[in-house]
Formats: sequence, C-alpha cells, structure tokens
Amino acid sequence: MDQEYERLLVPVDGSEEAELAFKKAIKVAIANHARIDILNVLDTKQFIGSYGGMISGDAIYQLTQDSQEYLERLQKEAEDAGVSDVAIHVRFGNPKNVIATDFPHEYHTDLIMIGSTGLNAVERLLVGSVTEYVNRTAPCDVLIVKTK
Repeated sequence: MDQEYERLLVPVDGSEEAELAFKKAIKVAIANHARIDILNVLDTKQFIGSYGGMISGDAIYQLTQDSQEYLERLQKEAEDAGVSDVAIHVRFGNPKNVIATDFPHEYHTDLIMIGSTGLNAVERLLVGSVTEYVNRTAPCDVLIVKTK
C-alpha cells in the first residue's frame, strides 16, 4: 500500500543535511500533490550572550531577517520545481519541541522530512540531536534523510 502525504514539514537550519531533506521533500510533495511547510526555528538559547547578557534587539531582528530571506529563497526553489503550495515559517523556541510537537499539531503535518544532523555538533554531543528527538516524539511519520 502506498502512503500519501498532504502536509510535509521540512525543518531547515542551513546545514547540508537540511538542504538534502528539502530537495527530497520537493520530490515527495510533487509526487503527492502535497503542501510543504519550510520551518526555521531560532533557538531562544542563542539570544543569551556571553556571561548571561542578552543579545541586542537589533541582532535578534537581523537574525530574523536573515532567516526570512533564506526561507524565501527555498520557497522560490520549491515553487520553481513545481510545488504549488509552499509556506515558510520562522519560529522562536526550542527546536526539538517546535519541530516534534508544536508545529505538527498546529498545522496537521503528516510527514516530517528532516536531515540526519544539523549545525550544532556540540549540542548534539551533550543533549542529543534534534533529529533523534523528533523521531521519538513526533505524532506523524518522520523520514530522516541521510543521502543525496
């Protein structure tokens, strides 16, 4: 039996693995006539500077603008490839929780396509990867992309 998906979530962080997941998600979306939600989660822990000081509002604004521009580029790439329904989202919070539970519940995601690892190797070593957490706790199917 073939599985059909209507709403795909692709979390991206600029890593090569996330880009691979995004490119595969385009193919799955086209094959299923599905919507792609492209999500970038800005980890709120990154807004605490050295010695516990807060990063300035201007720096947070610039990070948000950079994220929006990155997502708009991906949105155009998906649309140019033939995906008719693409939405982009910037969220603040813990990436594990936002990707695994918050976003899928809010947008009725039925497949999360995620890269095998992300940008932060130190955090992965200390607290486990976002991908592992998503795979264990998401309320929908999770496809972990490892190869081209």
